[in-house]
Amino acid sequence: MATVKLTRLPPTQELETPAVLRALVGAHRYLAELKGVAKAIPNEGILISTLSLQEAQSSSEIENIITTQDALYKQELQTSVSDPAAKEVAYYAEALRSGFGKVKKQNGLTLNTILEVQQTLEGNRAGFRKTPGTVLKNDRTGDVIFESPSPELVPQYMSDLELFINSEQSLDPLICMALIHHQFETIHPFYDGNGRTGRIINILYLVQTGLLDTPILYLSRFIHQTKDDYYTELQNARDTNEWEPWLLYILKGVSSTALHTIDLVQKIQKLLIELKQAIRGKHKFYSQDLINNLFRHPYTKVAFLKYDLGVSRATATRYLDALADDGILQKHKLGRESFYTNHLLINVLFNTPSI
Repeated sequence: MATVKLTRLPPTQELETPAVLRALVGAHRYLAELKGVAKAIPNEGILISTLSLQEAQSSSEIENIITTQDALYKQELQTSVSDPAAKEVAYYAEALRSGFGKVKKQNGLTLNTILEVQQTLEGNRAGFRKTPGTVLKNDRTGDVIFESPSPELVPQYMSDLELFINSEQSLDPLICMALIHHQFETIHPFYDGNGRTGRIINILYLVQTGLLDTPILYLSRFIHQTKDDYYTELQNARDTNEWEPWLLYILKGVSSTALHTIDLVQKIQKLLIELKQAIRGKHKFYSQDLINNLFRHPYTKVAFLKYDLGVSRATATRYLDALADDGILQKHKLGRESFYTNHLLINVLFNTPSI
């Protein structure tokens, strides 16, 4: 049985091995490049809105909550008719955005914020579990190889974790992020949503430490693609107290994900410039607010544009229909309402291969 407290982790020199230090150099370089590339997008809301849904989808797939990008965006258009999986993924995106706002406002990642993230994910206020947590058994012998802490210990363990998160550390922040994630998943403090909450904490911690300005490095894609390795290394660190493989796994994920996101953001920026020029060259109604709408909402509708531009419904309809006539947008029907897709952006978001 294993319950690892952060105070019992190996000393710094045992964590920052030569292999870990080499991996840290690359991870930090790619993170810094991503931070710089993201500043080229004039409105941070564009990246947060579009990429957070991708993260929500990948993170939810790890928990076998499967939906499509089409269902996700239709959920934003008509929340009353969405499928249950799309609704759960939308809760994830909402929890991520809300958590980001709290971290920026408070300049820290508090226990209250973590609780609110989980509450938004699950749609309830159950709080910390009052029942036994996860039990892992050996498939062959049936012996218990891991059991998360008993419920009466959870509040203290989470309080210790909050202190670690918000205290100045001698360790590299990426190592801290890996340890925080491992500790959170080991505590398993909630009845449900522990995996997704833990992955949101990763992102928020990167923002808190200044490694990113916006929550756009989403490790869930990497974890989903390497799910067996993720669970193996998570458990191996518990069993052996050997941390290097776990740290190298996380650092590889940071580098891989940062490279993918750099490529994605650069493609979004290129498309944004191209559509600006195309719309401005043909239509007098061009504005930055219009561009922001089309990139924050790859699936948009008259009500969205009416609100963002402060125009009448008739004017918003005229603008969108004109863009659809030019082929800049594609017009579709959803029930009795029309919606419009930025199909070029959708192609970038969902067809950019991993690096």
